[in-house]
Order: sequence, then C-alpha cells, then structure tokens
Amino acid sequence: MESTPGPWISALRHSHDRLRASVEPLGPAQLEQRSYAREWSIAQVLSHLGSQAEIFGMFLDAGLTGQDPPGREEFPPIWDRWNAKAPQDQASDALRADLATLERFESIDPGQRARLHLKIFGMEVDATGLARMRVGEHAVHTWDVVVAIDPAATVAPDAVALLIDTLDQLAGRSGKPDGKQRTVRVSTTDPERQFTLETGEAVTLAPSDGGAAPARLRLPAEAFVRLIYGRMDEAHTPPTEVTGVELDELRQIFRGF
Repeated sequence: MESTPGPWISALRHSHDRLRASVEPLGPAQLEQRSYAREWSIAQVLSHLGSQAEIFGMFLDAGLTGQDPPGREEFPPIWDRWNAKAPQDQASDALRADLATLERFESIDPGQRARLHLKIFGMEVDATGLARMRVGEHAVHTWDVVVAIDPAATVAPDAVALLIDTLDQLAGRSGKPDGKQRTVRVSTTDPERQFTLETGEAVTLAPSDGGAAPARLRLPAEAFVRLIYGRMDEAHTPPTEVTGVELDELRQIFRGF
C-alpha cells in the first residue's frame, strides 16, 4: 500500500480528467439518463461528487489548520443544496468543485503533507489516507458515469493498482454477512494479488500466500475492485474462473453503497 499521497493524488488527477472528458460533451437528456449507481442519473452522480468535493475541501482545511473536522450534521445541508440544482448545473458545478479540491490536494507542500492529521469516521487519517478515501470514491463513481456511456468501460488502471491493496478494509465494512461459512481463495491479475475471503457471521478479506481453500475465484483486479464495491453484476463480469462458490452469492454479500 502506498504510504505517500503522491500516487493517490496523481490517480485523482487522472480520474478527474477522465470524468471531465466524458461529461462535457453530454447534453441535457444524456445527463438525465440512468448511471450505473442505483436510482441515480448521471447528473445525480456528478452532484454527489461535487458535494463530496466540498466536504473533502473542508477536511483539508481542518487537517491543515489543526481544527476539528466537520461533523456528520454539517453534510445534509450541502447535499440538499446540490440536490436542488438543475441537472446541467449539477454537472458543470461538480466539475468546477472537483477541480478546485483536486488542485488543493496537488498544491499541498511536503511540510503540510507531513503535518496533516485528522480523526474522521472513527479513523486516524493523514494526507495519504485522505487522498486514498477520495480516490476510492472518485474512481468508482467516475466508472458509474462512464459505463453508462460506454458499457465496456473499466475502472482506471492506476486507481485499480492502488485500490486493490485497500480492499481488506472496505470488505469488512461493506460486506453483508449471510451466515454461510465460506473460505474463498481469490487470485487477481493486473496486478497479481492473492487474498483469502472469509464469510459467515462476519466478512473478512486478508492477503494470502495462495494456499489451498475449498473455493477459488480468479479474475482481473479491476473486476475484483468492482465486486467489493458492489458493481460486478452479470453484464459487467469479465472472464472469471470460479469453483466451489457461486458468484451470485458473493454479489449478495457485496451489494454496493
């Protein structure tokens, strides 16, 4: 896992540029078409990214000045303001807000990076952790938009190469246990990784040495990232080797958020 924010900020820049290139040509009707995210149009995904850009800007302010970060009670008015915008304004304003926050990440000097420290959502977060949180959200929601335009789209490779080593944290928080005991050896390609996925009363994912297991799953890392984020439905599943477990069972555990 990258311990410096540089690669994460670079991935965030690439994700922003990809989002802008995909969104700017869209007309009103296209902005209102459904995205991959459940019950959200493309414009509504952009609204979410815009509101979150504001919130991450507030996190940056707090981290750089040593103040307390905003609490959850401060978020709903921001979301409400963005939800009230017209679709075209959601899109254009989101790109502006996203760029502003990105440029703030890019402008932080090494001394500021070293000093930045926050406690948010029960976690201790430094500059790398904050950039990591934004990339996880941004790259996946960018895919939610791009795949609605191009069904063959994938999550950006540079983001996948970083996010693949953070999935253990996410799987435990987002997985919905179904009570069925499973041990699945997961192997990914591009990049190659080995994990052990355990389900039952809880869901855990841990790096593995690739030993034997009752069930096996081998797939591209990009697809595994989407599975953990609840975005690997049958129509968006690449060639996958699976034995001893049903993909639909795993999809039900990782339903997205």
